[in-house]
Parts: sequence; structure tokens; C-alpha cells
Amino acid sequence: MSRAVLQPSQQKLAEKLTILNDRGVGMLTRLYNIKKACGDPKAKPSYLIDKNLESAVKFIVRKFPAVETRNNNQQLAQLQKEKSEILKNLALYYFTFVDVMEFKDHVCELLNTIDACQVFFDITVNFDLTKNYLDLIITYTTLMILLSRIEERKAIIGLYNYAHEMTHGASDREYPRLGQMIVDYENPLKKMMEEFVPHSKSLSDALISLQMVYPRRNLSADQWRNAQLLSLISAPSTMLNPAQSDTMPCEYLSLDAMEKWIIFGFILCHGILNSDATALNLWKLALQSSSCLALFRDEVFHIHKAAEDLFVNIRGYNKRINDIRECKEAAVSHAGSMHRERRKFLRSALKELATVLSDQPGLLGPKALFVFMALSFARDEIIWLLRHADNMPKKSADDFIDKHIAELIFYMEELRAHVRKYGPVMQRYYVQYLSGFDAVVLNELVQNLSVCPEDESIIMSSFVNTMTSLSVKQVEDGEVFDFRGMRLDWFRLQAYTSVSKASLGLADHRELGKMMNTIIFHTKMVDSLVEMLVETSDLSIFCFYSRAFEKMFQQCLELPSQSRYSIAFPLLCTHFMSCTHELCPEERHHIGDRSLSLCNMFLDEMAKQARNLITDICTEQCTLSDQLLPKHCAKTISQAVNKKSKKQTGKKGEPEREKPGVESMRKNRLVVTKSIVGMTMYNQATQEIAKPSELLTSVRAYMTVLQSIENYVQIDITRVFNNVLLQQTQHLDSHGEPTITSLYTNWYLETLLRQVSNGHIAYFPAMKAFVNLPTENELTFNAEEYSDISEMRALSELLGPYGMKFLSESLMWHISSQVAELKKLVVENVEVLTQMRTSFDKPDQMAALFKRLSSVDSVLKRMTIIGVILSFRSLAQEALRDVLSYHIPFLVSSIEDFKDHIPRETDMKVAMNVYELSSAAGLPCEIDPALVVALSSQKSENISPEEEYKIACLLMVFVAVSLPTLASNVMSQYSPAIEGHCNNIHCLAKAINQIAAALFTIHKGSIEDRLKEFLALASSSLLKIGQETDKTTTRNRESVYLLLDMIVQESPFLTMDLLESCFPYVLLRNAYHAVYKQSVTCSA
Repeated sequence: MSRAVLQPSQQKLAEKLTILNDRGVGMLTRLYNIKKACGDPKAKPSYLIDKNLESAVKFIVRKFPAVETRNNNQQLAQLQKEKSEILKNLALYYFTFVDVMEFKDHVCELLNTIDACQVFFDITVNFDLTKNYLDLIITYTTLMILLSRIEERKAIIGLYNYAHEMTHGASDREYPRLGQMIVDYENPLKKMMEEFVPHSKSLSDALISLQMVYPRRNLSADQWRNAQLLSLISAPSTMLNPAQSDTMPCEYLSLDAMEKWIIFGFILCHGILNSDATALNLWKLALQSSSCLALFRDEVFHIHKAAEDLFVNIRGYNKRINDIRECKEAAVSHAGSMHRERRKFLRSALKELATVLSDQPGLLGPKALFVFMALSFARDEIIWLLRHADNMPKKSADDFIDKHIAELIFYMEELRAHVRKYGPVMQRYYVQYLSGFDAVVLNELVQNLSVCPEDESIIMSSFVNTMTSLSVKQVEDGEVFDFRGMRLDWFRLQAYTSVSKASLGLADHRELGKMMNTIIFHTKMVDSLVEMLVETSDLSIFCFYSRAFEKMFQQCLELPSQSRYSIAFPLLCTHFMSCTHELCPEERHHIGDRSLSLCNMFLDEMAKQARNLITDICTEQCTLSDQLLPKHCAKTISQAVNKKSKKQTGKKGEPEREKPGVESMRKNRLVVTKSIVGMTMYNQATQEIAKPSELLTSVRAYMTVLQSIENYVQIDITRVFNNVLLQQTQHLDSHGEPTITSLYTNWYLETLLRQVSNGHIAYFPAMKAFVNLPTENELTFNAEEYSDISEMRALSELLGPYGMKFLSESLMWHISSQVAELKKLVVENVEVLTQMRTSFDKPDQMAALFKRLSSVDSVLKRMTIIGVILSFRSLAQEALRDVLSYHIPFLVSSIEDFKDHIPRETDMKVAMNVYELSSAAGLPCEIDPALVVALSSQKSENISPEEEYKIACLLMVFVAVSLPTLASNVMSQYSPAIEGHCNNIHCLAKAINQIAAALFTIHKGSIEDRLKEFLALASSSLLKIGQETDKTTTRNRESVYLLLDMIVQESPFLTMDLLESCFPYVLLRNAYHAVYKQSVTCSA
């Protein structure tokens, strides 16, 4: 088969364009890294900043590219010493420049071949050929501009060559050509304008083919809106119809890429601007859209100034210069607002698209083109904003600060996620499309060709066969598709059929080209979805605009309406690796680290923001819950009462209290409410603490808010509650910090109960609460507000059974320390007490012995303290029982039933186990297991068990014979209103019974016998004061008599019959009558 001298199949245009474009991007990456390294003092080659080599470097640059080593020994002497190191360390830089020169040679050769073949270019017909041709020219132009921007290029090349000559006696063989190229391309565009004169015809044809595509892509937002661009729901009847176009790949072609083709292309073949109106219109439209172009990554090219500088020296170009100036003014005035409106439109369009596709992912099949168009449009606008934000002469700064950019990026990421997730759906659709429609149409087109050479016929037949053999079963079986060979064959076919004198000219069979372009798009929907996402929506450029990237993220977080889209920024970090190239592998690690560090930083900031937001919500809810507490209604009631009585109590200028419901009024979302009411716990300096009920209200408000979070994020909030709240029932949390349990336990022991011991607070049995007594120094807190039944229940809710057990153990530790001191007092008086124990029926002897006792007041005071602590514990246990009965009624009733039916003859160890279980549930026990454990730990090794038992017995004797002394105390008067004594001696009843029960359980004695003995001694002692005549001694005799009744009432081991045998009931009756009468008299 005969062909022209230059046979296209032998020139391999498609293969060369593919390889050179890829290699060009690799060379750009290497040059970019050299430029950045030379601009960074830390990464710059040391030889360029070495003071010893400074004169040599200046000499080399001044003489470049000439080499003079003989007459300048003095200046080059230092270079002689380091020549081997220079050769070693600058080789990578030097040979990169050599590679650029070789790349330039290959490009020039290919461009000459294309001119010789008179290749036909039309982006709408032979898309791949035209696009790759234009890409190669732009890559080549960009490479030469970037090379000219490396200021140290002469120094690096010259240093290396001088070191080479000193080492090998001759210059490097590539140096003469390389040096000349560096000099020639000092002003790269000017040199290339001369170089491209022979290529003007091919280049201008390719550019003019954009006349339908570029203006259609470069429309205003209003035109997009009127055309209902990207809308799936604007025409419901056609929703399922496949999105079609005669120029499928042109629809998602990057606007940024087209503008580079037009700007640089028409600079290189500028002559066409004077002769072709279409070319001039394209040129002007591109000049009005932007002020700068992205050369590579963050390297930009300022269009208008560069073009004007190039054209100013060309005769007859005044009109072109005026065009440039007019377009510059238009770009400065209108480009910013035009692109701002485009971004605004795209936000709503992409949102609609993402919403519809998430609901109906099957539409990704017929409407795939819309998705990639949307991604490409949005990517172009984001990149435009990024490069112009710092490089645009701004008349309106607002046009270049987009606080809603996160929303646009978020919808892009959402569309990308849909494509990745529903890839198999798209594969099924397009496999059927290719086999059932495309193959049939292409076969008809091929059959109708008037001329079809053998090579072309073989290729197109293989296309039809490949598509016909496809089936849905391949998708279902998970078969991996690969149409790269088919796409490369179409690229080759474009090259064969686009040369002049081709037997089958693609220019004459445009329908074939357009159909094949559509088929190629369909194949990409089957095997190259990931590559398509990179092509249309890669935003790895943000890697090189770190400062702008972080600023956008901060703006996103600061704007409440945008913070919900902040996840888009960490997702963008996943794009970064797609900007790396295999020709520059050393940057992969660096870019990977940058991606990871930025991603972690964004996620940390988002977590902090979410934490702060949740805390603000919780605090606000706590404030609202606090306002519902009963204490806040007092003022409202007071105002209502005063209003009825027409009293003026309010002060002038006093702020009016907010009424209920104000919190529901809509607030400005930009105003972040900072609540002043926090969950303030314990202040050690002032001994202040929140009331348990208030803290419980706050905790519940927090829990309500946090539970609502489960609706938005996949967090098991219940597990969080269990973990956190369970830690709060222990003494310390997992970090070793104090918990609610330890803080409240400490406060009740060290603050409330200590003030009881000091006589400032009394326990009122009638109110089941501790109450402040009138004293000179008023306390800073109201005891009743911390110890009434509602507060104790709230405390039980917060601390739980574990926390209440810790509280009990702490209380028992204090009791055990008091018992230890009491035992010491017994030991001091052991002889007297032993005699008194057997002489209770001898009044005179008892009186004499009593006078010999020491520390009587101390014994009573310590027993009273024990009684107070036990009374507090009783309140806590009762509250715990109430709380558990509400939460676990069946379990509590079972434990109660178990406790109530222990047989009397049960072994004490077994009984104590039952009591321990009952006590943990808040049930009262005959013998307090916690007290038994606390007192058991006091056993001394030096004292025998018999002696310990004797001390326990004598302790009860000591207390019994000391009771009469209480009658002389002014504060011992019984108050019927509180059902107790103001000096808390009514608490002795609980202390005597529980201490006796615990001690004689430990020493295996009879509790009942010992209490009978106590009752006999106490009765005898108290009867004696009935015969006293001294009014001071008998001041509160009747009030003290009542203690005997209280002891018996409190005890599960004593009965009223037993008391009657020791102490006449008539005396108790008279005592009650007397104290009640006295109470009425005092009140009157």
C-alpha cells in the first residue's frame, strides 16, 4: 500500500505526543523543585552561598557561556579544591538542564514533522490529537519560561562545567549547546515567537477550532442560569434520557487549559491576530477573563504586561497593544464579579445535582456527563480564585475573598463520592450502551464510508468487535475492564486520518470523529472513573497555596453557616499525591507529609470547634435548666404579692427580669452566646460547692444535648455516659483527677459536719435535715439546702451506689478515729469504770467513783460526734434507697425481703454478707457492716481479745454513767418542734446502739445483754439526778430523761418493757409533758 514519503504510521505522532506530554510534566516538576530549592536559603546548593567561592561564581556568571581557566587561576583556585564535590552535588541539577535541552530538541523535531505532514486540527473532531498538540506547545512554553526564572541557572551550569574541565581536562560535551540555549532563552517568549513562525499555520488552525467551544464555556452566571445548566429536574420528562453532545470531551474540558492555549498560542503565532477576526475575538475574550495564568503549580504568568512588552517593539502593533490595555481594564473591572457570580451559581447547581443523585443514584448513568461538567466548572472557578487572590490588582477586594468556597468544595467532594460509590451502576449502564447502541451506530458509519483503507478498516473493525463482546455479566462478575488500547488506537487513527493526502480524511468524515469521541467518553465511564475524577476535579494545587488554604479553612470555621462544610478541607488533602510525577520521586515523601500534617491540623481544629460548640450548647441548656429551679420563683411570687398589696419594693434602675419564653425567640446565628453559668464545682479556698440538685440538673441538661448529637454523628453517647459517669463514682478518675464523689465527700466531712461539731449546725429529726443555728458568725452556706431529702436524693443520683459506698467508708473512718480516742479514755479510767460496773445499785459509792472519772465531757462530745455522723449516713442511706427503689424496684424489694427473713440462728458471717448487700442498696440494718469493718481494723496486737472486749464493755459503762452531766448544759433543752436537742445529744441514741452492735459483733459478745447492762447503768445514773436539789445541775433534767426513750426507740435489741423495769414510765411521761409545756411558754 503506497503512501506519501512521510507516512503517518511511521511517524508515530500519537505515541510521540503522549510520551512528550508526560515527560514535559515530569521536567516541569523537576525544574519547579530546582527553582524552589534555589529560592530557599536552607535548601540552596551550598556552593552558591559559600563566601570562598563567591568571586569564582561571579566570574563564571559574567563570562557565561565562555570558559576561561588559564588566565584566572587566582579566582578559580578555591574551585580547584572542591571540584570533585561540585561534580557530585550539582550533577542532578546540571543533567536536569541537559534533559530540558533534549526535550526541546524532541519537541522541535515533532513540530516540524507535524508541519511537514500538514496535519488537520479541529478540537471538535480529532479531539485527542488537537488537545495533545496544544498541550505539548503549552508545556514546552511553560518549561522555557520556568527555566528562565531560575536565577542561579548560569552559576549552576557554569560551576559544574568548570569543575568538569578541571577534572577531565575538557568541558562536558553537552555544555556548548546547553550554554547557548540558556543565553538564547533569556527572554523565552521573544525567542519562541521567532521559532514558531513556521508552525503558525498548524497552531492557528488548532486554536481557531476553539471558536465554538471556548465562548460556550466562558459564559456569565446569568446565561448559565437562563439555560438551567446542570439541572436534572428542569425538564422532568427527559430526566432519564442520556446527556448527549456532538463534542462530548469538550464539555468538561478545563477552561483554565483553554485560556492557556489561547493566550500563549496567539502570542507565539501573533500574525494571525491581524488577519483573522475569529482569532482576535478568542484572544480578546481570554484577555478579559483573567489577569494571570497558572504556569505550573503556584508559578503564575501576568498576561497583559508580558503581552504588551512583547508587542511594543513590533512595528504596526499599536492596535494590538490598545486591545491588550482595554482588555486589562475590563479584566480588572469585571472579571472578579463575573467569577464570583459563577461560583454562586455553581454552589446551588452542584447542591441540587448532589441531592438528586444521592436520592436517585441510577441517574449517574444517563447524566454522567453533567457530573463531570459540574466538577470541571467548579474546579476552574476555585483555581481561578486561588491564583488571583494574591495576584490581581483589586478594585473590589470582596470579589477575591469567598467565605462560601468551602460549600462549593464540599459539593464537589460529595459528587466525587457518589461516582466512587456507584461506579458499578455506571459501568452496567455504559457497558450496555457501548454494546447495544455505540457498536451498532459505528458499524453503520464504517459501512457507509466511500473509501476505507486496510489499516483504518482493521482498527475500526476491532472497535466494533470490542464493544459488541461486552456484557453486563462481566460487571456482575467483577471483571476488570481496560480500554486503554482502544483509546490509543483511536488516537493513532486520528493521526493517520488527519494528515494531508490521507486516503480517509477525518476532515471529510466529521461524523465519524464526533461519534468516536462519544464512544471514548463511554469507555472511560467503564474503566477510568478515578482518572476522570482526577482530570476534572483535582485540586492538588492547594498543596502549593498552604497559607491561602489555611486561611480559607479558618474563614469556614468562623462563619456558622459554612462550618458544616469544613470536612471538605481534610478531604482535599487526599488530592495532593496526584500532583507528583515519576520523574521526580524525591518530592513524594515531602508532599505526603504535607498532606498528612494539614489533614491532621484541620481535623484537630474541627474537633476543638465541635467541642466548643457542644460545650456552649450544654452551658446554655444548663442555664435554662437552672432558671427552672424552684429558688428562682421566689422573686416572681414576691413581686406578685407586692403588686396586690401595692407595695413598691423594686429599686429604680433595676434590670427587668426576662420572662419565660424569651429563650425561644430567634437569635442572630452570627452571635455566639457565651453562657456565664458554668458547672462550677468545688472551690477549696471558699469551701463553696454547687448544690447536688443543681449539679444534677446541669448534668441532665448536658446529657440531653449530647444525646441529640447521636442524630448527626456515629458516636455511642450511652457508652460515653457510662464511662464518664462511672468514673465519677470513684475516688479518682482515669487521669488521677478528683471526681464528684471525692469533692462532695470531702465537702460534707470537712465543711458541713465540722460545723456541726463546732455547734453552728444541728440535726433536726423532724425535718430530716441539718439546719443552721443562730450564731455570731453567720456561715457562708445554708446547711438545710445541702442536706434535706431532695438534696440527698440528688447526691445519690450523682454518686450512685459506688460513690455512696465511698462516702460511707469515709464517714466510718472518722467514726473509727473517734472510737479509738474513746478507748484511750476508757483505758485511763479502767479501774474506776470496772468498779462502777458492779456498783450501780450503791448510790453513794457510785457518786464517789464518778468524781474520780476524768474526761467525762470529752466522752460525751465524741459520742455525740459519732451520732451526728451516723445520722448523716442514715439520711444518705435513706436517699440511696429511694433512688434505687425508683430505678430498680424489683431488685431492691428482693434484697429487702432477703434481709428481713434472715433466721436469728444464722451464722454471723453469713448474716454480715446479707447486711453488706442490704447496706449497699441503702437499707437499714441491725448491725452496720461498714461500721463493723471500720472498727475491726482497730484491733491492737498488744492487747488480748479478752482485754479488747472488756474495754468495749467499759466504754458503754462510761457513756451510761456520764449521761447525767448533760442536764446541766443550757443547750441540752429538748425542742418538740425539731424532735431533738440543739446540741445534738439526741444523736447519742443512734451512736450508742450502733457502736454497741458493731463492737460486740466484733468481739462475739451478746449485744442484747450489753445494752441491757447499759440501760440499767444509765437509768440508775439518771434517777439520781431526780433527787438533786441544785437547779444548775438539774436544769434540763427532763430533756435528758427523754434520751432513754430515744435509745430504746432506736434499738432493735431493747424494748419498752425492759425500760419500764429500770426507769418508771411515769417519769418519761412527766418529762415529755414538762418539755412541751416549757416549749409553749417560750413561744408565748
